Amino acid sequence: MPELPEVETVCRGLNLVTLHQTIQGGDVLLNRTIAYPLSVQDFLEGLTGTAIAQWQRRGKYLLAELIQGTGWQPPTPDFRSPTAGYLGIHLRMTGQLLWVAPSEPLQKHARVRLFFEGQKELRFVDQRTFGQIWWVPPGEAPERVITGLQYLGPEPFSDEFSLAYLVKQLKHRRRPVKNALLDQAIVAGIGNIYADEALFLSGIHPATLCIDLSRRKIDRLRTNILQVLQTSIDARGTTFNTFRSVEGVNGNYGGVAWVYARDGEPCRTCGTVIQRLRMAGRSAHFCPHCQR
Repeated sequence: MPELPEVETVCRGLNLVTLHQTIQGGDVLLNRTIAYPLSVQDFLEGLTGTAIAQWQRRGKYLLAELIQGTGWQPPTPDFRSPTAGYLGIHLRMTGQLLWVAPSEPLQKHARVRLFFEGQKELRFVDQRTFGQIWWVPPGEAPERVITGLQYLGPEPFSDEFSLAYLVKQLKHRRRPVKNALLDQAIVAGIGNIYADEALFLSGIHPATLCIDLSRRKIDRLRTNILQVLQTSIDARGTTFNTFRSVEGVNGNYGGVAWVYARDGEPCRTCGTVIQRLRMAGRSAHFCPHCQR
């Protein structure tokens, strides 16, 4: 599943190529991809004639602010764009957003196409079909329609994700720290890959209970969460299976991962064989020597 660095990579790519171009229509190839509104026709009619002012990322969600596309002019200091609602997207496990020419052959798992002026289109491709797309009508708060936004914790790079906050969240929990890091209500955007990587750099075994972590270890963990996320953003994310940037390019972080998906291989630090265990239905990768 794309995590924070992958979604951030897509967000930045979309901001480079899709802004201020009128959406002239679209085609929904799999109706259940549209989470709101229930009518595919209403979804397409709501988007047609709008343009994207800016993309932002919240956790693993992508959110685009829409403006009326007709007659758009570059903003001045006192310019106020009329809002036309929001476009929300969650890639889930295998979702991809690709900015392509309409003449490009349709991908086998293409689910939604949005046609932009200038002979370009944005395609949502999703092999496993778990991804979702929302059109939030004007005047509605995004979190009222995209209800998952209501339950997200702070962004890792925000001031709210402080040492004091993380200590408070973890110190009384009798649950494995790996599971806690996957809880989007504690911190938004972290998934399996970067939880494993941050725990390795912190020397913490993934099954360690939160209540057994000292303040110093939590401080180290917070620092390493930020480090691995930034390193992966700089590498444009991780591609193990399906992730691609908007231009269709693989992410490069997987080639330098410390432990994730490296079970059976030697630890890059000590040479001990990386192991994998199952925790709450998910895999956890770790070095039994470096993480105790």
